[in-house]
Amino acid sequence: MNKKTVRRILITTKDFKAFWKKQGPFKYALTSAEFPPVLLELEEWIFSDNIICLLKELMQWDLRKIAIVAAPFNKNRRDVLKPDTIIPWKIDNFPQEWESAVCETFTPLGYLTEAVKNIDSRGSNIETVFFESLEENITKIGYVLLKPEPSIGNEDAAYITSYIDEWQADEDDG
Repeated sequence: MNKKTVRRILITTKDFKAFWKKQGPFKYALTSAEFPPVLLELEEWIFSDNIICLLKELMQWDLRKIAIVAAPFNKNRRDVLKPDTIIPWKIDNFPQEWESAVCETFTPLGYLTEAVKNIDSRGSNIETVFFESLEENITKIGYVLLKPEPSIGNEDAAYITSYIDEWQADEDDG
């Protein structure tokens, strides 16, 4: 499994197609669906064959020294008020850019929620489960995530066709 990520500014479909042909295909491709973009430059894409590496790159996990740590509360303590949906894990050095994001996976201060716990973790650690939940919810916080579509026989690379077709139509109209 290739854990490498690649970041590129790709302004047109022609740029994207040339990059995809030369360096791709990749299993995952992510860009912003919002303007201005959050945690990305304008027209920036992140590519990877590993979803966790891609999401860590987006969050700038290593640069910001982000970690998932035990939250400073205990479910048994009654003197600490907290919503019932929060689980005892927190993202240390949570990206400030996501503090206004509405996401089922985390609260504005980076506390993890029941949505993470509800993922079928198959014995995975909390970090893996967090990223599985984030992958499921990433489009809700303003990103486009292109990934394989096994239902159409595409299991090894991000399904880019419909996105590229729509992007091309927008360019043709502009």
